[in-house]
Amino acid sequence: MVTPLVIGAGIAIVLAGLIAYIATRPDDYHVERTAVVGAPASAVFDLIDDFHEWSRWSPFEGLDPNMKRTYDGASRGVGTIYGWDGNGQAGAGRMTIVESRPATLVKIKLEFLRPFPGENQVNFTLVPTTDGTQVTWAMDGKNRFMSKAMSLIMNMDKMIGGFYEKGLKNLEIAARDPEARPAASPVCK
Repeated sequence: MVTPLVIGAGIAIVLAGLIAYIATRPDDYHVERTAVVGAPASAVFDLIDDFHEWSRWSPFEGLDPNMKRTYDGASRGVGTIYGWDGNGQAGAGRMTIVESRPATLVKIKLEFLRPFPGENQVNFTLVPTTDGTQVTWAMDGKNRFMSKAMSLIMNMDKMIGGFYEKGLKNLEIAARDPEARPAASPVCK
């Protein structure tokens, strides 16, 4: 006969197994996309190194048309800070440029405040090519217990990678035409 005690013990064993499995998930994650942008590295760099320019190409800007934005610190380069506070899709957070090497590299400390707190390192690496500039957009972060649990049903690379692909396409449009304002897609697949 199955008693409530046996059922409770079975549930506890299943939960303990699930918690143990979640704990074995990777401690870190990495998302990266690369594309050749048909523009000089200096033009691409200028769009990345100045957060005021991100509205011209970042696909995340389209997640909330009413998003509140703040700009602090330097006007561009190291020390530039961009904050946002938006709807449930955009969340809230802050980016700070921590390293900037003209036409080659921009490193950003990315802090998510809402819906889930977290800190990530974002790197934009630019390499001149015969066709323009090879741009690599990468993000590295730590998986806490909740993000490890969410990784069972959501793939960070697929979820963020689509935005990066769209952003790299938008970056090319913006770098080729200073007046262009590519539409930021609220949904990337």
